[in-house]
Amino acid sequence: MAAAIIAPGLPAMSEEFADTPGGGLLVRFVVTITSLAIAVSAPVSGLIADRVGRRSLLVSGLALYTVSGTSGFFATDLYVLLATRALLGVAVGGIMTAVSATITDWFEGARRASFLGLQQAFASLGGVVFLPLGGILAGVDWRAPFWLYAVSAAVAVLAFTALREGQRGGHGTDPAAGQTPLRGRPPQHSGTSRIVGVYLLALVTTLAFYMGPTQLPFLLQDFGSGPGVVGAVVAGSTLSGTLGALAFPYLRRRLATTAITAVSIALLGTGWLLVGAAGTVVHVLAGMLVGGTGVGLVVPNLNLRLSELAPGGRRGRVLSGLVTGIFLGQFLSPLALQPLIHAAGLAGAFTWTGGAMAAGAALVGLITGLARQARVPACPRQVPPHTDHAHHQK
Repeated sequence: MAAAIIAPGLPAMSEEFADTPGGGLLVRFVVTITSLAIAVSAPVSGLIADRVGRRSLLVSGLALYTVSGTSGFFATDLYVLLATRALLGVAVGGIMTAVSATITDWFEGARRASFLGLQQAFASLGGVVFLPLGGILAGVDWRAPFWLYAVSAAVAVLAFTALREGQRGGHGTDPAAGQTPLRGRPPQHSGTSRIVGVYLLALVTTLAFYMGPTQLPFLLQDFGSGPGVVGAVVAGSTLSGTLGALAFPYLRRRLATTAITAVSIALLGTGWLLVGAAGTVVHVLAGMLVGGTGVGLVVPNLNLRLSELAPGGRRGRVLSGLVTGIFLGQFLSPLALQPLIHAAGLAGAFTWTGGAMAAGAALVGLITGLARQARVPACPRQVPPHTDHAHHQK
C-alpha cells in the first residue's frame, strides 16, 4: 500500500496544485518520489540490518511509516507533500530489507521458496484490500487515503512485542553462511555479476509495471472512470499477483529460475499489450490481471535467487540491493516513459512497452534453449582402435 493507495486521487491532486510551476509532472512524483527514497536509503538499511539487527530496523521503520504517511493529509504545499513522501520511502526501505533478511535467515531450501511466495501473496492481498479503499476515500477527498497509513502503528506494536531475532548474519545452520558468494562457484566475480544482473532485471521490470499506478488513472479518466474504478482496476493486478505468488513454489519445483523469469516478463508484456488495445474498462482490467500475474511470479523468484547468491553475513546488504532496483525502477518509470507517451499517447505507450517485454521474454527463451543445447555434448562416432593402424599397414 506504500505509494499506490493515493494513485486514484492523482487527477484531483493535479487540480489542487495546478498553480504550482510544473505541478502536472510533480504530482506524479508524489507517488514515485517514495520509490526514489526507498532506492537511495535501502543500502543503508541493509547495512543496519546486518550490523544492528532485523527487529530494531523493522520497528523503527514501521514507526516512521506511520508518522510520514499520515503527514500527507495535513500538507498544503506540494513541496512539503513531496518531503513527507520521501520520508515514507526511507521507512519502506527499512521495512522491506528487514523482512526479506528475516525470512532468508529463518528458512532455507523449499521452505524459503514457499515463504517468499507467501510474502508476495500477502503483499498483493494487502493491495486488494487497501487500493479499492483508497479509491473510495479519494472519491470523498483526495487527502483522505493518507489516513490509511495509520494502520502500521498497530503492526509496529506487534513487531515490537512478538518478533525475535533469528540467526542474525546467517550464522548457525544456514549452509550459505560464510564468505563464498555462490556455493559451488568459488570465483567472486561470477557471483557478483549474477547479483548485479538480478538488480538490473528488477529495475527494468518494475519500470514497465509501474505504468499501472502512475499512468492508468489518466488512461481510465479518458474512459470517464472515477477514482473508485481506478482503485478497483489497479487492485485487480494485485489480486492476480497474489495468485502468481502462490503458484511460485509449485513452478519453482519444476522450472529453472531463468524459465520463470521469461514466463513472468512474457505475462507482463502480454498484459500491457491488452491494456494498449483496450476499448473498455473491462479490457483494461483484463490486461492488468495478466500483467499482475507476471509480477507476482517475478518478485519472489528474484528474491530467492539473491538469497542463494548472498553470503550469510552480507545477506541484508545484498537483498537491500533488490529493494533499490525495484524502487528505482518505480521512480524512473514516469521519467523514462514520458517521451514515449508524448510520441505515441498513453495507449500507444502501453502497446510499445508490452511488445518490448514480450520480445525480450522470447529472446531469453531462445538464448536459454540454445545454451542448453550447447551444453549437451555430441555423441562421438565410435571407431575401433585398430582401424587406423590396419589402414596404415595396408
